[in-house]
Amino acid sequence: MGRSEAAYAERLLAAAESQFEAIRAALAPVRREGFPFIAFALAAALVGGWFWQLIFWVGVIVAAWCAYFFRDPARATPLDENAVVSPADGRVSAVVLDVPPRELGLGGARHRRVSIFMSIFDCHVNRAPLSGRVRDVVYRPGKFLNAALDKASSQNERNALVLETTHGPVAVVQIAGLIARRIVCFARRGGALRAGERIGLIRFGSRLDVYLPENVAVTVAEGQTAIAGETVIARFAPPPAEFAVSVE
Repeated sequence: MGRSEAAYAERLLAAAESQFEAIRAALAPVRREGFPFIAFALAAALVGGWFWQLIFWVGVIVAAWCAYFFRDPARATPLDENAVVSPADGRVSAVVLDVPPRELGLGGARHRRVSIFMSIFDCHVNRAPLSGRVRDVVYRPGKFLNAALDKASSQNERNALVLETTHGPVAVVQIAGLIARRIVCFARRGGALRAGERIGLIRFGSRLDVYLPENVAVTVAEGQTAIAGETVIARFAPPPAEFAVSVE
């Protein structure tokens, strides 16, 4: 191979590597919780493919969908201590005044509840709506009703985090649904969380409720699409400015 041909081959290799890196950067990493599902689908594809080619392609498609479902993209959370960000990707299914479930320990007063419904096509990694300390982690068994129903907040199986924040206690509740039967929580009691930090996931398709003080200003409407860790769903009023008076 001549010098010009070698240089041309090097340029092709460099271009291919550049394209590969661009594609890899565009793809979101996959959560390790999805690896068993992907491995099972690929194994079924390889074994079943020996008997029927259709099984192979179905297995490959299922494996690709599992990789897509368990994706974990990076998110840019607003640097605003008064902003409450969405804990989940999905559709805002409810913005109501509601009494929180008793196990949250928030009392009998009404709170602003913002509910986010996740379809099977949404990213299912859940994130902290505010920075704070995890006061409590409460799991409660229950039913597996359609998570889109309002009564799912009080009747379905769920896992709740109660956060102590600079604005008072705030709760975020992971709710199982008709298909979702597995709630995974990463947070631990007593730990500190930053707004937008990963707190868990639910498979497959479900909903999250956020309980906020009644005086918070909700900034989303029902039917709106929210992005976990980025979309501001509510905002607290900033604290009053402090004026320093000097006497000479």
